[in-house]
Amino acid sequence: MAQDESIVSGVGGRYAVALYELAKEQGLTDQVAKDLENFAALVAGSKDLKRFVSAPIYSAEEQLRALNDILAQAGISGISANFVKLVALKRRLTHIGDIIADFHKLDDQDKGRIRAEVTAAVPLKDAHVEALKSALAEATGGKSVALALKVDPGIIGGLVVKLGSRMIDGSLKTKLNSLRTRLKEVG
Repeated sequence: MAQDESIVSGVGGRYAVALYELAKEQGLTDQVAKDLENFAALVAGSKDLKRFVSAPIYSAEEQLRALNDILAQAGISGISANFVKLVALKRRLTHIGDIIADFHKLDDQDKGRIRAEVTAAVPLKDAHVEALKSALAEATGGKSVALALKVDPGIIGGLVVKLGSRMIDGSLKTKLNSLRTRLKEVG
């Protein structure tokens, strides 16, 4: 897995590689990815849970007891639940966000998929989403594209696309700011 280690690194990368290899061996990468997304959403949606995960003041046993209930209520079981508990036991729960992100990087690479985040001023129609997916797939050499759509009326119009490490800002807000700057230089 030397190739995998090049796209992930650090503590999160080591744990993610171990989990990904186990999930792949058992044919459960999709289920584990879904479980990890659910856990990440739980953490992101609760200030208390976010504090619980990131605060080293709780003992491993306290974290384990709480996680048993949290994971059961969220319907997260099997490899995913055991992994989160192991991370807590090893006192690495503060790295869970990095681990989840690195797991997704490994899964995307393995499946020839790339993630894109698209911000629009208004919700996009299905036809526009499909056209955007096709254009992004073509731009990435035929890779499958997983889109995360956001709505931000502050961009006024157009799109902001983040594709891997690249960002294409075609928003009306940016174009107006650029025009304002050029007019100030002239005037």
